[in-house]
Amino acid sequence: MLFIAYPKCSTCKKAQKWLDDHGIQYTARHIVEDNPTYDELKAWQAKSDLPLKRFFNTSGMVYRDLQLKDKLPDMSEDDQLKLLASDGMLVKRPLVVTEDTVLLGFKEAEWAEKLLD
Repeated sequence: MLFIAYPKCSTCKKAQKWLDDHGIQYTARHIVEDNPTYDELKAWQAKSDLPLKRFFNTSGMVYRDLQLKDKLPDMSEDDQLKLLASDGMLVKRPLVVTEDTVLLGFKEAEWAEKLLD
């Protein structure tokens, strides 16, 4: 399991503690130092069945500075993926990727349903 997070993010810290408390093994990855690639994002979005806009960190400063709320609707999916792959701060976090699941953000009930036996 891949756990992609930003170490200074309080939600990411809470999610990591939840994983640790439940004894779930994962490989941690720093979302800025090792940003998800275009191909990874494309594969994860397909696996998740979520709209691509859900992969954006809409509360982040980079998202607001680039005025993406207004620009995303007119961008192609390809351009959106390239943009996400260009800056880890644009990607919703934490992000968990398993063989058959992609989880965006930390919702304890959803994580429990998908990650606990």
